[in-house]
Amino acid sequence: MTLELLRGVLQNSKKSRARVHRPLTCNLTSSSRSTSTFWHSELTFTHLEHFPKRLMPLRGATIHASIALLLGVLPYVAAHGGGGEEMDMGDHMAELAAQPEHKALNYFRHPGHWNWHLAHTVLMVVSWVICMPLAIFLSVARSRWHLLSQLLFHVVNGLGLFAGLVYNRSTPDLYVNNAHHPLGWVIVAFTIFWTMSSLYTAHEEHAQSGRSSIKRPGPLPIHEALQLELQSPYNDEFSPRDSRDSGFGSRQNSTDSVYQKPEEPPSDQEFDDEKLDDRDSEQRAFLGSQRVKRFLTEGAQRFSSGRIASAVRITQIFLEKIILLLGFAGLTSGFIVSGGLFRHKQIFSGLAHYIKGGIFFWYGLLTLGRWMGAFAEFGWAWNVRPQPPLVSKWKSIIPSAEFTESFVIWLYGATNVFLEHLNTKDGVWTASDIEHLSITILFFGGGLLGMLIECGWVRDLMNTSVLDQKSRDVAWSRFTLSHAERETEGQHWEEPQSHRTSLNPMPALTIMLLGMMMGSHHQNSMVSTMMHAQWGGLFSAFAIARGVTYITMYLKPPTSHFPPRPPSEIVAAFCLTSGGLMFMNSAADCVWAIESNGLDAMTIFTLTMGLSGIILAWEVVLFAMKGWAMRRERAAAGRPLA
Repeated sequence: MTLELLRGVLQNSKKSRARVHRPLTCNLTSSSRSTSTFWHSELTFTHLEHFPKRLMPLRGATIHASIALLLGVLPYVAAHGGGGEEMDMGDHMAELAAQPEHKALNYFRHPGHWNWHLAHTVLMVVSWVICMPLAIFLSVARSRWHLLSQLLFHVVNGLGLFAGLVYNRSTPDLYVNNAHHPLGWVIVAFTIFWTMSSLYTAHEEHAQSGRSSIKRPGPLPIHEALQLELQSPYNDEFSPRDSRDSGFGSRQNSTDSVYQKPEEPPSDQEFDDEKLDDRDSEQRAFLGSQRVKRFLTEGAQRFSSGRIASAVRITQIFLEKIILLLGFAGLTSGFIVSGGLFRHKQIFSGLAHYIKGGIFFWYGLLTLGRWMGAFAEFGWAWNVRPQPPLVSKWKSIIPSAEFTESFVIWLYGATNVFLEHLNTKDGVWTASDIEHLSITILFFGGGLLGMLIECGWVRDLMNTSVLDQKSRDVAWSRFTLSHAERETEGQHWEEPQSHRTSLNPMPALTIMLLGMMMGSHHQNSMVSTMMHAQWGGLFSAFAIARGVTYITMYLKPPTSHFPPRPPSEIVAAFCLTSGGLMFMNSAADCVWAIESNGLDAMTIFTLTMGLSGIILAWEVVLFAMKGWAMRRERAAAGRPLA
């Protein structure tokens, strides 16, 4: 085609020498089976007759030949440039699809008994995302409904287990030796043990409150005697279960910590009436049932020792702290097994992404909890830290939130420095291995620097020169300054209020650098590159939001035990939660599944944003329900909150 075009140009040039000016018309159509969508053109050159007559014939022939060569080569350039990316992506997809683990059938694609699989998935999500968190928050609030909420969880979870058993018996084992099945049974055992310990603890408190109401004629009303367990979460002296409220300080904490004047002792008639009313309410309550009371009494007689009761109570508190993490592990492992992901050597990449991404996901939930007032007794809610006797001594020595974050970052860097080379081939260090090793060193150094900044003795040592200057100036001012001038000068030597607030940007800076590095990290496909860039940008946005919080706290340090709730922390929580989910789904096997199903990075990004918003909204609802339950129990005890 190009040769014919050149021949026509030369013939036209010869004719132009004879001063015969005719329009040159050239119809060019280039198509290829591989690039049929890239090029279809039909060009007509009629403007050549308008060239200046003084143009030399040889020069005109050269221009015509150049245009012809350009038009002849352009379709091939376009085809090569457009098809190169598709060829690279196609080779990458073909390479992944050729792997044995990607040829195996998974449960999501298995055509048989799909209804049982869907029922198992939905029931497990409902039980662990809705029922279990609700039961835990009601238990922390010491609501009378916490046992019923646990019973509801076991019913829904049991139905999900039944659907899963039926599905497993009806389908072949498509994921041999998977960890989801044994892990699931272990988690179920933990939930049963938690409910049994909750039942035992509730019975002991119920019996103890009954004995206190009979033996104690003191100056407090009968409601105080029956509800001793509802004392201030800041006061450890009265409540043996106070540590259950650790991390959930709120308005109730501050109001309960104020000493209340005891009421006048009631008359004998009022005492008897209230006692009868309480007995009637106990008969109507769950623990007031005679059958339940007889069963619990007979079972608890064998474990009536105070040490055993304390051990059971501590076990219940510990299980409440970790049971949601176990449920999260069970849900994610079920998703992995159903999708047939992370087989053979891919398990290393999958575990790395899911563990690290899961940490950031829960870090986001914790950040939103701090914004709402969780861990206010530790001073973690951006509030003034309560001191004894408002809180127990062990709570007053808990490190700051920034120190804890720095310690976790340092621990990750210290442990993973020696683990980044385990998944390499033939022991050869690649550029990717060096990059990951550099990230662990960054975490080690950044976490160590953050811990040093938070150490009180380090700060005192840094103030040594200032304190030395202060001692000399104070001694000299006794002889040179008046009393009023000495008072003014003394105010200049007071520490600024910003020193009372932890303003440590190292954890946020380390996470931002991680996001920037992983966002620019080389990946094998465009989808993987975009997903890494997306969660890297979210982590950078978290760091910026946390920086805004520190600037706000520096300009106006907190002065109250109430959480100030800086709005920038909502943005930080959302970025961490969504970024953690994107981190989890950016593993190599997950990217392969996304590409093989015709999805792209933006689809996963939009779905993750919506899911993150729903999860954080549900967390806010749970905290609100906890506050409602606490107020309801306080009102029932005759001590309503203002």
